[in-house]
Amino acid sequence: MTPGGSSAGARGRPSGGRLRIATVVGARPNFPKVVSLMEAYRSVGQGVVDPVLVHTGQHYDDAMSGNFFRELGLPRPDVNLNVGSGSHAVQTARIMTAFEQVVLDQEPSAVVVVGDVNSTVACALVCAKMRVPVVHVEAGLRSGDRSMPEEVNRIVTDSISDLMFCTEPVAVRNLEREGADPDNVFLVGNVMVDTLLRFRERARSSRILEELDLTAGNYAVATLHRPSNVDDRAVLGELAEALARIQSVLPVVLPAHPRLGSALAQAGLDAWSSRAPDLKMTDPLPYLDFVKLLGNARVALTDSGGVQEETTVMGVPCVTLRNNTERPITIEAGTNRLAGVAAEGIVTAFRRALQDGATGDGQARQRDRPLPPLWDGKAAARIVPILVERLRKRA
Repeated sequence: MTPGGSSAGARGRPSGGRLRIATVVGARPNFPKVVSLMEAYRSVGQGVVDPVLVHTGQHYDDAMSGNFFRELGLPRPDVNLNVGSGSHAVQTARIMTAFEQVVLDQEPSAVVVVGDVNSTVACALVCAKMRVPVVHVEAGLRSGDRSMPEEVNRIVTDSISDLMFCTEPVAVRNLEREGADPDNVFLVGNVMVDTLLRFRERARSSRILEELDLTAGNYAVATLHRPSNVDDRAVLGELAEALARIQSVLPVVLPAHPRLGSALAQAGLDAWSSRAPDLKMTDPLPYLDFVKLLGNARVALTDSGGVQEETTVMGVPCVTLRNNTERPITIEAGTNRLAGVAAEGIVTAFRRALQDGATGDGQARQRDRPLPPLWDGKAAARIVPILVERLRKRA
């Protein structure tokens, strides 16, 4: 039995000169990014790559992870570490301890980590100490704010990665400024956009608007989950005030991350949504429902980096509830604006975003804005051949 009770056992070295590539997922933002990679292993790397999918269990309930396997055709993980929740230190330590045994059992040629969650940095650290090549997908993104755990995770992961694949040109420049070898840094596009473009048409059949009694173009979507926002009572109070004011102008749908519900209760704001009649709090939504909901929104309000990117692709005006962003290309594209975390600034940014949005489907609202370079649905198909070539050279 592998760590965490998975039924997948040790497999030893792959036969026939195939490259065993272990890809790590752990939290909800990881899953859409990994879908396109797993498909590229099967197609671009057919007969060459022996893929192993490792789920750390950082997000472990069905709403936060399980539905991705059903909806998006993501294969069931070969190994599930089942680490569960905990403080940053506890969770990172649990992942490292369990993942070390996975590396010993599976003997991967390389380990691919994505994004900036605890699973990313924990597995990268294990590999760096065990001299297994680390491949970071979505490398080089920087907010400049080290008070964010995600920023620390990004910096540490990139500093020990052997290959770094970037979503936007500024990420390449960040890595070069930090001393990364340019020969190991590649601008390839955005694997999350790969998945969005691939499943967007299927998402149109979702009935989520009817279920929530919404009309396309006549509501806002909000998401909140960053610790710096929801764990700070003063900041959370400002965000709650802003959303209460905004829902009086335009109905707001808020799929609630588990962290948000507990934070509202601890801050004495658990009855807040009941005093905002046009704010609908829901459980976390399956991926296709969320894509349908977001793509038909008039405005999005978020502290999520992924939502900033998704709204850029779908042409939905986005108000980012933070003082900074590690995705500056979304600002350059003209679809995203930073609002800070004070209620007055958020409401002002929202009113300006209303002027940007038109009614109707998000695809029609793209107008003539071009997408960022290489955000064309082919990022994973670029990554896998480069990865295979580099690993063969090392063999």
